[in-house]
Amino acid sequence: MNKEIEQFLNHHRVAMLGASQTGKKIGNLIVENLEEKGYEVFLVHPTAKQINGKPCTASLVELKDKVDGAVFCIPPERGIQAVQDAADAGITRLWLQQGAESPELLAKAYASGMSVVVKKCIMMYAEPVKSIHKFHKAINKLFGQY
Repeated sequence: MNKEIEQFLNHHRVAMLGASQTGKKIGNLIVENLEEKGYEVFLVHPTAKQINGKPCTASLVELKDKVDGAVFCIPPERGIQAVQDAADAGITRLWLQQGAESPELLAKAYASGMSVVVKKCIMMYAEPVKSIHKFHKAINKLFGQY
């Protein structure tokens, strides 16, 4: 496991960008998964006041001093402003789920001095790893990709 992953997972107060008001989207599954593992998850959504009974804030700036990192499960074009918001809020750790990254977004995050985990599924790393993610973890270890 690399340093960025370990540093992110050692903090248990995280923001989630990408939970949905409709259905069981990956962002919603990540929220459930992290909460089961003892993480305190704060939802960030530009329009929702709450999702599945959990309150939402409109941006990361509103969470200043409340979280240690942010999980992005949003399209990169929305993520670029969220990286700026994270920088403005003093958030220095980002986890970009697969598909949330772009060269421009990564450049902005690194230029802001952020530690970034990219192209990794947080559900495969936050312990204890269960179900299909445990299988994926074993396969990735087998092929040296963990």
